[in-house]
Amino acid sequence: MPTPKSSTAKSPSAKSHSAQTPDSHLIPHPRWGAPPWYIDFAVRNKPVPPSVDFAVVGGGFTGLAAAAWLRRLAPEKSVAVFEADRIGAGASGRTGGMALAESAAGDLPGLGDVLGGLDRILAELDIDCDLSLPGAFEIGRGKALKDSPIQWNDSGTLRVVKKVPGGTLDPGKLVAGLARVADERGAAIIESHPVTQIEWQPRPVAHAVVHAGGSRCSAGKILFATNALALELTSLAGRAEPKLTLAVLAEPMDGKRLEAIGLAGGNPFYTVDLPYLWGRCLRDGSVIFGAGLVDADDSLDLTRIDITTGDAKNLFESIERRIHNLHPELREIKITHRWGGPILFRENWRPVFMPHPQSKNAIVLGAYAGHGVALSLYLGAWAAEALLGRRKLPSWGSLRK
Repeated sequence: MPTPKSSTAKSPSAKSHSAQTPDSHLIPHPRWGAPPWYIDFAVRNKPVPPSVDFAVVGGGFTGLAAAAWLRRLAPEKSVAVFEADRIGAGASGRTGGMALAESAAGDLPGLGDVLGGLDRILAELDIDCDLSLPGAFEIGRGKALKDSPIQWNDSGTLRVVKKVPGGTLDPGKLVAGLARVADERGAAIIESHPVTQIEWQPRPVAHAVVHAGGSRCSAGKILFATNALALELTSLAGRAEPKLTLAVLAEPMDGKRLEAIGLAGGNPFYTVDLPYLWGRCLRDGSVIFGAGLVDADDSLDLTRIDITTGDAKNLFESIERRIHNLHPELREIKITHRWGGPILFRENWRPVFMPHPQSKNAIVLGAYAGHGVALSLYLGAWAAEALLGRRKLPSWGSLRK
């Protein structure tokens, strides 16, 4: 497939990351820190409808993409998105914004062209989220490309071993864009309404009653798009592992310094061996570096992690030492942001994309294992088509019984 038109690489120093406006908000969390993204969209307060054709649980990339795509394909159908906090408050607003071409388990049967699909969906929905697809660097401590621009000291010498399809986008702009389109097309986005219970109703009129924020809503079909949160609700408790992934933002660098450290082309990077490290440039020349996972027993335990104490604090200190030792140009670099984001893994690193055990009229989608930026939007649109009966779910998305 031809390279998407939006894949032209942009200079990382061309523009600062999302500017804050009166209607924008940082992605807040009392214990997880604040990422550098802003979400420039204010959700209009709407009452919980008594009934909808489709209820979407979770206001991140997956849920908002599904809601927008449902309204695009079936504008006569009603859609409500229930978000426990604010849109983008979970993994979507706390990612580093790296768009990769495959799942964490690699390509999967029938998965298709994820990056091409991402570009197509963004074009169809008219969303500008600074998507740039110059390719991603796989870096490692083994045999490197002859022209590797990266030469870093990190438990050996880290160099580029391969360049693969991929790139970056602005997560705040993507959340805002998806929410704006879903809202404009008639989906009800309802913030601060955590879903606490689903009453599965028996046949002959199969539906479910969604309990959210003290209100009730009867739904014909449901998409659960909460990823590492609400695991009991999605039946994933004990069947997938929630963790908190950590990232920092280093202060803006000029072109000469970015050239010296090998990131002048704006290519995101990730290691193919251990210890793990990933990152990307922002458009003002600042650089995100990520590493480390903090374990959690369940969703509630995950929300209680405080990045200023315990294992998270120690991991941040380790990450920052590694960054300062990577290259002489990074020796005195200042760290401006520290944050954590929820992430979910299943045993084979494949996404969960399956009917809910309680009903064929409900879908559970998540567990992207760090590859969720492009994949969650791509699969969110796929889920919308599946809810409408226009597409089947993939065989690789089901958990072992």
